[in-house]
Amino acid sequence: MTSELKNTQIQEAELTAIEKRREYLKSESLRIIDIAASEPYSALKCIHQLSVAGGATEATYVAIEQRIVADQDAAGAYHLALLAQNTPDLPIDARQLIELVVNKGDNQQRLALLKNLPLPPVETIKTYILASDDGDAIGQMNAYLQINPEGYGSQHMLASGQTDRIVPLSPGK
Repeated sequence: MTSELKNTQIQEAELTAIEKRREYLKSESLRIIDIAASEPYSALKCIHQLSVAGGATEATYVAIEQRIVADQDAAGAYHLALLAQNTPDLPIDARQLIELVVNKGDNQQRLALLKNLPLPPVETIKTYILASDDGDAIGQMNAYLQINPEGYGSQHMLASGQTDRIVPLSPGK
């Protein structure tokens, strides 16, 4: 067998594998879109399925965002907003999701946004946490802002040599 023929066979095998992967992602995307369209409060389930599949179509992200907005699901919004921060070309409105978390979420979700977004809406988050009279959350926020007064997220702190852990997601409904 010549090396040219062997290279051609390798390329054909790679193209076949890519096409199989593409078909798998399309199939998974359709399944996730169906879940988002038919099951209330399924955003976290859909985001998990998207992660397991290793990707999805743009329509899948849009369907998950629509589910989050329809349900006013702060936990789902938090997760999708973080995903959007790490994948800037997603066809979703991360600002809308962040606003939903700040306005409808709990203080743990707000603190997580403060720590995990590259440029969180610090003043708005501070206003909501202070208004809640939750002493523990206020203490955590003040401690965080004391070491990071500009409110740059954890990614900035890690890059500058400081350490902070990424805050886990809040449990959904």
